[in-house]
Amino acid sequence: MEEKVSAGKAASLGLQHVLAMYAGAMLVPLVVGAALGLTDEQLAYLISIDLATCGIATLLQMWKNRFFGIGLPVVLGASFVAVSPMITIGTHFGLTAIYGAVIVAGLFLVIVSRFFAHILKLFPPVVTGTVVILIGLALIPTGIRNMAGGAGSPTFGSGENLFLSLATLAAILLIQHFGRGFVRSIAVLLGIIAGTVISGFLNPVDFETVRTASWFHVPELFYFGVPRFEIIPILTMILVGVIVMIESTGVFLALGELTHRRLSPQDLGRGYRAEGIAFILGGLFNAFPYNTFAQNVGLVQMSGVKSRIVTVYAGIFLVLLGLIPKIAALATLIPTAVLGGATVVMFGTIVSSGIRMLSRVDFTEQSNVLIVACSVALGLGAVVVPELFSSLPSGLKMLVGDGLITGSLTAMGLNLFLRLGRKMAVGKKEMDTNLVS
Repeated sequence: MEEKVSAGKAASLGLQHVLAMYAGAMLVPLVVGAALGLTDEQLAYLISIDLATCGIATLLQMWKNRFFGIGLPVVLGASFVAVSPMITIGTHFGLTAIYGAVIVAGLFLVIVSRFFAHILKLFPPVVTGTVVILIGLALIPTGIRNMAGGAGSPTFGSGENLFLSLATLAAILLIQHFGRGFVRSIAVLLGIIAGTVISGFLNPVDFETVRTASWFHVPELFYFGVPRFEIIPILTMILVGVIVMIESTGVFLALGELTHRRLSPQDLGRGYRAEGIAFILGGLFNAFPYNTFAQNVGLVQMSGVKSRIVTVYAGIFLVLLGLIPKIAALATLIPTAVLGGATVVMFGTIVSSGIRMLSRVDFTEQSNVLIVACSVALGLGAVVVPELFSSLPSGLKMLVGDGLITGSLTAMGLNLFLRLGRKMAVGKKEMDTNLVS
């Protein structure tokens, strides 16, 4: 039975979820828009529609019904996996080819979701725990870069950025340790507010962005033009969709663990279909492919509140941010270093959650040791030394060049291989016993 949460508390926790994923939600359109040479007006649209679609995609996952929606406290955002492919497709085939490919990939996810859901058996605790650890480890570099001011910042690594991020981190830890009840559950939100206030004392706050932003913005169908359907972009984006399903499976299972809910293949299928529909919406409104954001798992763990009404509020806030640019502009006043100080806590919490899952694994069995060792080593290796796969074809390189995907596939593959080996060994032993008898 789902816990009851007051409207005020749910709204505050929902806002905390939005602030936790806001940097990532903003980063994707900024990077893609800059790489494809969009005008300021086009970039403003891209950011607004991205936030609105994030909210709609989140609400789709909350609306658990017969056909879609996993019903877990998840928040969806623009997929980081899709950034490089979108830039490549846009450069060689044009913007409209991107969105034709995203729409087809969304349809692909909806169609295969029923079959893909049956991979649940590939995720025993040793695999699930390892994947959750890899999710946290893959996100930590982003949090650290944000602590320094964000990649590409002219003040990257400055003393002021370090002070702001550590002050935010200290505020969160103090509130988490000494706070009680509701105050403790919104420690991250209060820490972000404290860090932003401190930043305001150090530097004058420029409200020009807020002043010039409009009050209302209507999403437009096919803003960049009617989608074109090209085979290479479509195949590339389908590959992105498969990667998204693999990543989301780990997040779904991590949240299932946190909420004490055992997920069935049917549950996973509804989750995949909701993400497929989110892909299609992203293509129609010229936004992005969407997937479940792993960083918000840490908030569920830290706050201790597991009700999906919280993420319903988060979805509503995201829609409002997208439709009312003036409100969205307020969030741009939060310094990147402050967000970094907050997110690094959550990313580390995800790692600890994975470690807790692994605590139930029998490590006297050598195969479990090998699965964790090889998966973590290869997952981190792909991040630290990405040129390891530089000679592979671009599509395959995109698949294995992501540390989370490399580690996850290694964990699943080794689990299957070693389990099959155990079954064959047991079968041979039984056969030998029968022959002797």
